[in-house]
Amino acid sequence: MRAAPSPFVFADGIGRRADGPDLHALKGGQPDFPRADRRTWWTPAGSVDGFSRLDAIFPASTARAAASPSPWRRAGREPDIRYTNPSGLGGGRFDIDGYLDRNPVTGLLIARDDEILVERYQFARTDAMRLTSFSMAKTIVALLVGLAVADGRIRSLDDPAERYATTLAGTEYGRTPVRDLLTMSSGVKFREEYDGNDDVTKLSIATFGRGSEGGAAALRDFNTRVAPPGTRWYYASSETYVLAMICRAAFGRSLSAVLQERVWQPMGAEADASWLTDRSNLEIGYMGFNAVLRDYARLGRLLAAGGRSGDRQLVPRSWVEAMSTPAFSASQTGNGNGYGYQTWIVPAREPTFALFGVRGQYIFIDPVRRLVMVNTAVRSDSRDRRNAETFVLWQSVRAAIGARPG
Repeated sequence: MRAAPSPFVFADGIGRRADGPDLHALKGGQPDFPRADRRTWWTPAGSVDGFSRLDAIFPASTARAAASPSPWRRAGREPDIRYTNPSGLGGGRFDIDGYLDRNPVTGLLIARDDEILVERYQFARTDAMRLTSFSMAKTIVALLVGLAVADGRIRSLDDPAERYATTLAGTEYGRTPVRDLLTMSSGVKFREEYDGNDDVTKLSIATFGRGSEGGAAALRDFNTRVAPPGTRWYYASSETYVLAMICRAAFGRSLSAVLQERVWQPMGAEADASWLTDRSNLEIGYMGFNAVLRDYARLGRLLAAGGRSGDRQLVPRSWVEAMSTPAFSASQTGNGNGYGYQTWIVPAREPTFALFGVRGQYIFIDPVRRLVMVNTAVRSDSRDRRNAETFVLWQSVRAAIGARPG
């Protein structure tokens, strides 16, 4: 029987420990977490190191921190949060410690407005490490599209992609309206199953992996239309990559530069963020964003407030509402969650939405309670059924914190 993880040690309200669950897989039988490189970062044994310094392994651009970060208050003690696991996940009643003992979470942060209620790190990860987003980055791309629309740089969501990303002219993605890329309904054939032989693997190789070309060349294998635009939802990272191309063309500069100027610094980020880039220096959009946990929470706080930070409206409220309104229902996506503009809609009595990333990355947002939960992880399996436990925890957090007064 493997030993239980060690207790958390708290200092300045932050809980830390050097171990956690699933250690045998995450250490690959070694005494410590192996150093990751371009060959091993995706493997279970490379993930603890790799997922917390991906910008040191691959080329990346930078969005600089604010000169004066926005402050957090910190609760005097953690709230008492308990949940009952469904029988399909083994059942049982657990608290925050129990959740972290069972799930390979690198960082967990729960905040309401400007107050941090819970902040924990496992596997010797720290609050200074930039933890990777995987597909949470897709929602950040949607924010940038909204800014381009607000500026008039994208004149209409009904414009075809090729009007802005001119190198896609004559291709099926080029003929797809921006709106249908935002909602993952281009109708262009693309298989994303994380089995190592799917289209997202080919896209990764063609953007930031070996054989990286970037730009329109990375999409040459994905040019078969199987449905009219806007009629069928199917998850495809390639569509976010096209949106990244559109944003760079619309703004005439890097996504990171726009993010830094319009969002990252104005919301008061405390640390630099980074974003993996392809050979053409385009941020790959569909993944590869990296930030410290508290800045992910600041981003969630901004979205919970309808795009407002302090007395500044950084992103139009109408755009945040459009992003978080389902264009496709949970039954249409087939995974229990609806989908808006590169944003997941989590079914609940009051509206909640989220940023999802493979291998256990989440930012959950409840705009009614002004509540945010950030969960970064190193799940060994892209389809780990234990992801469902994170959703159970989130609903229990909402119930424990309660409706926001006023």
